[in-house]
Amino acid sequence: MSFPVNRLRRLRKNENIRRLVRENVLTVDDLIYPIFVEDGENIEKEIPSMPGIYRYSIDRISKELDEVVRLNIPAVLLFGIPSHKDEVGSDTWNEEGIIQKAVRYIKQNYPQLYVITDVCFCEYTSHGHCGVLHNQDVDNDETLENTRKQVISHVKAGADMVAPSGMMDGVVKTIREALDSAGFYHIPIMAYSAKFASSYYGPFREAADSTPAFGDRRTYQMDPANRREAIREVELDIQEGADIVMVKPALSYLDIIRDIKDRFLLPVAAYNVSGEYSMIKAAGKLGWIDEKKVMIETILSMKRAGADIIITYFAKEVARILKQ
Repeated sequence: MSFPVNRLRRLRKNENIRRLVRENVLTVDDLIYPIFVEDGENIEKEIPSMPGIYRYSIDRISKELDEVVRLNIPAVLLFGIPSHKDEVGSDTWNEEGIIQKAVRYIKQNYPQLYVITDVCFCEYTSHGHCGVLHNQDVDNDETLENTRKQVISHVKAGADMVAPSGMMDGVVKTIREALDSAGFYHIPIMAYSAKFASSYYGPFREAADSTPAFGDRRTYQMDPANRREAIREVELDIQEGADIVMVKPALSYLDIIRDIKDRFLLPVAAYNVSGEYSMIKAAGKLGWIDEKKVMIETILSMKRAGADIIITYFAKEVARILKQ
């Protein structure tokens, strides 16, 4: 039967009926909040291209964490900005490195927070690439050996989960073997499985001081034109032991999120990246859009596409709206 018997507007009559038939609902339980932690003291520096997002030294980060806890956001994802960089990013496995100190501080003072650490090298290398360089290209297997040291160091400091983002082949298997051999078989891995070589990362590179000194990352991050390759990446990460798989960025890759959700049974995370955040902030500041409504609509699109977890710089703002 069709019109006039079927009238879909009947179920849109008012807010109560819309609530009853709503297919997807955002909750604070969907959210992970990324935080930038910088080595040093008395640092609370707003990132110019990411209004409202700051780099904090550990002695100033309690202001941020207090609000995260008050808003009941369950997890944070830590990115470190070290005081020391070298060719191989050795500060990533330094027991007194910025991430290690930050994890210990959070677990001691905010035990209710679930702490995830980004596992990569770009913030820590003098050249800004995601591993050890040979002939101006990242050596995949040598980088894996350093990744072993990095994850063990993070977990010994108290990390609840590790999230490898460098897109090295075999990284999930390497991490799973390293963790299990060290007795950390209970630590899950959230793999950046389908991470594309995207132009949406620009503000993040300013935030994390991680712009490559030369070239780009297209030899290890995925070609934005590819869809089936994302399925292969996810499938391999699952075989290697990933507990959660991720699509990054989110907004221009909603089709990939849906593909993965339909095909696999693991939880799917979507990273609402810095460029997506900054575009909404900039247009909102100019009065071109209703910033709050566009923010919620954007995050909801990721949930509708199939994301179980949404990593977003909007997490605090979304959580405030959900509490109203």
